[in-house]
Amino acid sequence: MINTYTAKYTKIDAGYMGQLVEWPEVITEGKTLEECREMVQDALKEMIKAYRQQKKELPLGRALLEQIPVEVDYVGQTA
Repeated sequence: MINTYTAKYTKIDAGYMGQLVEWPEVITEGKTLEECREMVQDALKEMIKAYRQQKKELPLGRALLEQIPVEVDYVGQTA
């Protein structure tokens, strides 16, 4: 069975932080985006093993993400 999870990547000072939207406990960091992607996949596989050993139900994947545009006034900005 194949399940699909949604990864979110955030640029941080040390490189990138990756986290699964549907499974927030799966979180890691990498120096590059590619390294972070690999580490997220590894962390996911390890978390699945741990959940199976504990006989816990895996979170469902397939989150729906939507970007919501909004106009924001910045401090110090003149009209």
